[in-house]
Formats: sequence, C-alpha cells, structure tokens
Amino acid sequence: MAFPKNSFILVFLLVCSLRWNAWAKVDMTMEESVEVYLGDIADIPCLYVFSEQARAVMIQWFVRNPGSSSRERIYYGDNTQQIVDDGTEFTGRITVSDIGDQEGVLLTIQDVQLTDEREFFCQVNGMAAGNGEGKTHLRVFDPPEASVIEGVHAGISVTNELPSRIASCEARNSFPKPNITWYRDSSPLTPTHGQINVVTLVTRESSGFYTVQSELQYKVAKEDKDALFSCEVSYYVPEGVRTAKSKVINITVHFPTTIIELWKESPQGLVKEGDTVELRCQGDGNPPPPFTFNREQEQETALEASDDTLVLREVIRGDSGVYQCRSLDLDTYEQVTGDMQLTIHYLDPAVVVPKDSEILLKGESLTATCNALSSLETATVWFKNRQQVGKGHMLFLQDATYDTAGEYVCEVTVSSLPGLHTSGSVHIIVQGAPQMKDADREVEMDEGTGKWVNLSCEAHAHPLPTISWTVTGSQSWREVLTRATEHSTISVVSVKVTSDITAFCNATNDIGTETKSFSIRATEGNGVIIVVIILCILLLAILGSVLYFLHKKGKIPCGRSGKQEITKENPNKDDIVVEMKTNTKTEDAGLLKGVNGDKNGPSDQYMDLRK
Repeated sequence: MAFPKNSFILVFLLVCSLRWNAWAKVDMTMEESVEVYLGDIADIPCLYVFSEQARAVMIQWFVRNPGSSSRERIYYGDNTQQIVDDGTEFTGRITVSDIGDQEGVLLTIQDVQLTDEREFFCQVNGMAAGNGEGKTHLRVFDPPEASVIEGVHAGISVTNELPSRIASCEARNSFPKPNITWYRDSSPLTPTHGQINVVTLVTRESSGFYTVQSELQYKVAKEDKDALFSCEVSYYVPEGVRTAKSKVINITVHFPTTIIELWKESPQGLVKEGDTVELRCQGDGNPPPPFTFNREQEQETALEASDDTLVLREVIRGDSGVYQCRSLDLDTYEQVTGDMQLTIHYLDPAVVVPKDSEILLKGESLTATCNALSSLETATVWFKNRQQVGKGHMLFLQDATYDTAGEYVCEVTVSSLPGLHTSGSVHIIVQGAPQMKDADREVEMDEGTGKWVNLSCEAHAHPLPTISWTVTGSQSWREVLTRATEHSTISVVSVKVTSDITAFCNATNDIGTETKSFSIRATEGNGVIIVVIILCILLLAILGSVLYFLHKKGKIPCGRSGKQEITKENPNKDDIVVEMKTNTKTEDAGLLKGVNGDKNGPSDQYMDLRK
C-alpha cells in the first residue's frame, strides 16, 4: 500500500480519530451490485453522511483480488490531493468525482473488462467526525454467440433399450456461464431416468469466456418421427435474463412395420379382361421393409414384382382372386400381411340364334335371340342398316315381307364398364314369289309416232326372279338394261311407238310369277291442230278490232235497224277507206282500248288499210 510523503501526519490523525470514534459516526450508502456490459463504462457511487461536521475527509478505493481475501488500493484522495495508484489493472481507466449536491464520490471505470468483475470498497475517514466503509460488487456481462444445434444423421431405432444420442447444442463465448434447455416441439425436456439424459460440458476459455456444450440422449418412440427438437440458451444481462432458441431439427426414427395396406393403383374403377393392373403395397414401418406378393391360394409362389409394385399385364378372368403383400421386419422378425380382392370383369362374344342366316317364307314370323355371358349387367340393342329396330336380347320379326330381309346386328354393352362391348349378327332371307315394286300403269304419248320410250320393271323375290318382256303393237323394241341386286331384279326395255302398244313385264322364280303391264296410246298430228286453232282465234280478234274502229269513224253507217253504210271518199288506186259507225256501248270502247292500247275518248276515229 502506498502512502503520501506526509504519511506520518495522516497516521497521527488516524490515531486521534480512533479515540474520538466512540462519539462520532458516518453512515455509508453503496449499491450492492452494479451491472454493465463488457466494454461499457461502469459508475460505482459512494455516499456518506457524518454525524458531526468533518474538518477533513480522506477517501480511498480498494478492490478484492479474484480468489483471494487480500485487497489492493487503486485510489487515494483528500482535501488537498487525488491520486490514482500506479501499477494496478485500473491505472489509466478510472476517475473519481464528486456527486452533485450529495456528499459522496463516483468511481468511473472505462472499458470494463471481464477481470473487472470483483468487489469494490469505498473507505471514508472524517477524522474526529468518524469513518466508514462500504462495498459494491461489479458484474460484467457478455451474451453468447448464436447457438449451434446438430442432429444425428443416422436413424434411431425404437427398439434400443437405452436412451440414444439424438442431438447436441453449443453456446460459445458468453459471460457469465449460460444455461441450455432442450425442447420437444414446444415442451421442455426434463432429465428422466431411462428416458432422457442431458450431458453438459462447460469450458472456460483463456479469454475468460464460457463455452457450454449440451448433448441430448433420448429414448425415441414411433410418435417421435414427426417431432421437432430444439435447444434454448438462457444467459444473464444487466436487465435480467434473456433466451435465444436454436433452429429446429427432425430426427429419423426407425420402427417396425405393424400394418400393411394393399390397393389397386390403376386402372381407376372396374377392371376388365385385357387391362394392365398395377397393385401397390405400403407399410407403416420405417424404413420400408422388402415386400413379396402372392395369391392367397398360392402362398408359396412369389409373384414377380418391383419393390412395392406388382404389375399384372393383359389380365383375364382367371386372374381374379385375393392378392397378398407380405413383409418381414428385420428387427423383430415378425411377418405382416396385407391383402385385397381383385375382380376381373368379362363379356363373352355374342351368340345369336339363329346363327349366321335364316330363310323365311313371306308371312312367316321369327324370334331371334342375342346373348353374351358377362360378370356385369348388360344391355342389348338391335340394328338394321344402322337404324335401331329393337331392344333386349330378343328380336321379334312378324309377318315377314321382302322389306324384312337383311342383316340384323345386336350390340351388347355394359353400362358400368364402357370398355366392355360385343356384337353379333344374323342374315334374314325372305323367300317367296316375285313382287313388283310399282303397280300397273298406262302411258299416253303426246308426241307423234316414231318416238322411243323406256319402260322399267323391278321385281323383289328370293330366289331372284328372271324378267321377260312381251310387247304387242310394235316390232321395234329392245332390252337395254338388266341388273340384279341381293333381293331384286331390274330390267329396262326401249320401245319404238308406231301405234298403240301393250307391254307385259313377267317376273318368274321357282315359287311363282308376277306380271306388270304397260299401255301406250300413240297420237298423231295433235300438235298441228292445236296451232291452227290458236291462229284462228287470233284472226277473229283482229277482225273484230278493225270493224270496231271503222264503226267509230263512221265508215260503216248503221241505223236503228242495224244496217251499215259504206261510202267512198277521195278514192284512189292505193287507198281504201272504211268507215264504221255504231251505237257501241261503253263496254265496247273499253274492250277496244284494252286490245289496241287507244287512250282517246269516244270521238270519231279512222284507220287506213293499205294493200
């Protein structure tokens, strides 16, 4: 401890003050602790009150050395001088100043270090007025770096008997020592014998900082496969305690398979013959165990599959049955099985009765049937020439005619599985005597003789008929077309009209004969007579018009008796003038105007007719 040069005077004063202490005293006030962040400024106040007036005051600051009971002075001051002791950790970093209007001083420490965390003593001596001492604990804080959590990458089995290491957490460079707490989801984990162990390692660095490492050992269960684990670091600060959470991690939990599900992946809906079927198998274990597929009735025969998928190509109805998927857990050696019923639906080819073709006589009836064996309900529709003619597996044909003949197609479908359909057909032949397409008819020619006319005849029958012609009244005729179809024969002849003609078309087969007749009446000169009649009518109309005009001009006088006078005025060899007068009524004038287009009134008119 260093003392000033006049230290013997201070010793004397101290001895004297001890004698007077019995009657004088001083009240000291200091904070229990002062908290500050590393590198900040720390202010430690020291307040005192003397019971008597002090003529001189001496103040000294001491610190307790870490891990020791000894103290070291760092400051001395009185009414005449203030001295910061040399050679201490605080030399050059501390100042002491008065505290405003209060009796006391303030110790200020610049750039606080970790080693500054210790007890500071303030000693006050007022000589005869008394002396006292107080202390304050300076606390220094520095938060840790961001925590680092790391999970175990390998899978952890639920069959492990002891807790397994699942994660570690580290908080570096903190002061004072931080604490680490583990969480599963949002619940803190408390060490439990046989279930949860927490191993903590605390390291004090040469710099004075603390590093804390924590390892979580946990007995996992199947429910932990989706759990999230994290660690929380709590550390002290001047304001209290703060916490910082790490990121969350998920661990891989291995557990045996207890349930297996087998289902049809494709096709969607019902399965029919010819489809490719894909069966999928999945268990609830982790990792997934190897699977084997088999049919229930053939358990010793393993089906070829790829991992968890069994593919059945172009299935038939014989592939229907119960399929199984089995797994063998390598940890427990227990076998788990899943199964499903697979049904392959089918529709056999349609069977039509009568088969292929059937011959009917005209007027007969027939019932045709169409059946197709199926695993599902079917619907049957009959068509002829692409037109629907019936529904149901039976088709009724009554009182057959030649129109009944033809091919009938039955289509069988499955409404619940559109991909299933089949069809069959029957050819109906109607047998009978020939039947003409049209009734008898008579043809009358308007042209003159010498013209050619075509006569056609079509007869239906089975067997097909042959057609022959008989023509009377004309020696010039020839057959220009003969054509046979499936159900009929067509014949066309060309006949030259020379007089009235009668033609017969005769259709014959093994069963009977049908005849059709044509009657042709030839007319000669009809066209000339019509033209003559028309010309006569026109001439009469013209003559009537001329007479009317002459009458209006007075060229043809008429009395009451209806007589007419014809006079010749200014005759010459080139002109003839005819004048006609009459008491024609208004209707006659109207008729004349209508015929000739005259717009004049009923005044005298005349017309010159030149030769």
